[in-house]
Amino acid sequence: MTVATRGGVATYGAVLRLPGLTPLVTVGFAARIPATATAVVLTLHVAVGLDAGFAAAGLVGGSVTAGIALGAPLLGRLLDRRGLRPVLLVCGLAQAAFWGVASLLPVATLAPTAFAAGMLMPPAFSAVRQSISASVPDEHQRPAFALDAMSTEVAYAVGPALGTLVAIALPGRPGLWAVGGAFVLASAALARLNPPLRLPGTAGEDRTAPPVRSWLRGPMLVALASTGAAILMLTATELAVVAGLTARGETAWFALANAVWCAASLTGGWIYGGARRPPPTAVLLALLALGSLPVALGGPWWTVTLLLIPAGAFCAPALASATETVGRLAPDGARGVAIGLHSSALMAGAAIASPLSGVLIDTVAAAAAIAAAAAVTLAVAVAAAAVTRARTR
Repeated sequence: MTVATRGGVATYGAVLRLPGLTPLVTVGFAARIPATATAVVLTLHVAVGLDAGFAAAGLVGGSVTAGIALGAPLLGRLLDRRGLRPVLLVCGLAQAAFWGVASLLPVATLAPTAFAAGMLMPPAFSAVRQSISASVPDEHQRPAFALDAMSTEVAYAVGPALGTLVAIALPGRPGLWAVGGAFVLASAALARLNPPLRLPGTAGEDRTAPPVRSWLRGPMLVALASTGAAILMLTATELAVVAGLTARGETAWFALANAVWCAASLTGGWIYGGARRPPPTAVLLALLALGSLPVALGGPWWTVTLLLIPAGAFCAPALASATETVGRLAPDGARGVAIGLHSSALMAGAAIASPLSGVLIDTVAAAAAIAAAAAVTLAVAVAAAAVTRARTR
């Protein structure tokens, strides 16, 4: 990976000086916090607050995830046709209604209601990526998407921690209302910013979308598959590490191991964003799989922590590269749908990894979960390389 001579700081400085990008990254990061806190808040509310157990909590959390996965491309279609503000208005009101009544609902009602709330999750992730894809010049898109990947990494580290604090400090109705209020504020801030979602000069043009079959082809499909495979690899690694440390009675050390893992990912993302000629998505995906395989060796907490460094180094680069590819391949009139499908691919990767890894951990070993995920990820990398080569020819 060849890095620009003036270094990453100069590259990122030029990107952040682009009109509107710094507010977009800042507001987008804040708007993602309540979304990343949702699962842990609902889990603690159901398992502890309602004393319904973690199986019921998993059902509710899974309902939200399924709703987000199915709703993302539909919301993307609305973003293409109606623009950002009307979508945020509907989503903000839906979140206010859900979190306002969630404390009154039993689990049987909470699960389907959570699914509906997931389908109307404010599109903070998609809107930021769609705006970067539409408004950032081609020469600056790589560091811009790297910034987005690093911002997402930090949001997923901060959001669940804040959600846990809220659930503990404000159990029951106050905590749920606080999350709902955060969604409303986030939606209002993003609507106030109203970043462009289409190419400059096309905002007033006909919003008729091009046929899906004209762009949802081999290159786009492997970019979406690469996104899902990367998340599958990350989720399987995380679950395997937790299981391995728990078996050794070292669960408390996971926080440190996870922090090192995230730091390695942020470092890799920073280097990737400042690179002149970074490896293609297929290579980064293969490196992510191969870098994660040694974690299967397990061992004491300090060994696992060290092994997570090469695994983490390719997390943000692989995700940023796949996101950039989706943004470049998406036509302007269907960019919202394409970015929505990207979000669905993220959710699908996690949804597949969790039960698959759980079964392998229980029936074989924690190492088997990592090995299986690495095999799937490598297979997708090979397919991506083949499609890229054929397209180049």
